[in-house]
Amino acid sequence: MDQRIRVYYMGFYIRGILYSRTCIYLYPISQVIIMNQGTLYIVSAPSGAGKSSLIQALLKTQPLYDTQVSVSHTTRQARPGENHGEHYFFVTVDEFQNMISHDEFLEYACVFGNYYGTSRKVIEDTLASGIDVFLDIDWQGTQQIRQKMPAARSIFILPPSREELLRRLQGRGQDSKEVIAKRMAQAVAEMEHYNEYDYVIINDDFNTALADLQSIIRSERLRLDRQTQRHNALISKLLAD
Repeated sequence: MDQRIRVYYMGFYIRGILYSRTCIYLYPISQVIIMNQGTLYIVSAPSGAGKSSLIQALLKTQPLYDTQVSVSHTTRQARPGENHGEHYFFVTVDEFQNMISHDEFLEYACVFGNYYGTSRKVIEDTLASGIDVFLDIDWQGTQQIRQKMPAARSIFILPPSREELLRRLQGRGQDSKEVIAKRMAQAVAEMEHYNEYDYVIINDDFNTALADLQSIIRSERLRLDRQTQRHNALISKLLAD
């Protein structure tokens, strides 16, 4: 007899809930499958290396309940088209500083007079529900987070050459020569930290770089600890006397 309770609802994957794209199935406690802890992926790259494009392309190949991008808190004003909770969590300076005083950020920084930070609770709750999280931050933020979450995996994306990076920055048609020169100098400084990361991807051909990124996610999900947790019942049966 099927004891599942079918609930038609589109939502996120949470502990104790198994579902399809059209409905969620709730199971009795005895039938619940223990979920894996999600993995936090930190992705860094110099401006123009294609980091944001690669992350967005990856997300299109992954279900929403499986992989998400971290949404940061910020004190800057929302721009046209930006929504609270989707692009950023928009808060006041007092609210942000109160969160700092309560150690609620994994990392934070003040950029051009505005605070930006990654909520510890949001990340931990999302990972606990079995969802992998991608965090787009620089090498300084990476150092902060790896001290607090050493299990996080870090990925650095490099351009194929300085000449190609310069061409990409110029191709945007948004910045003056002076601004581009500053971005190039900053990019070189950032690339010096590539060897602090677990993985390095060279974004020469976009599709190849995307396949490399997908391979990293796939290999991490096949790690012994995750596979043991996910297939614990099967392994127990296979090894039973």
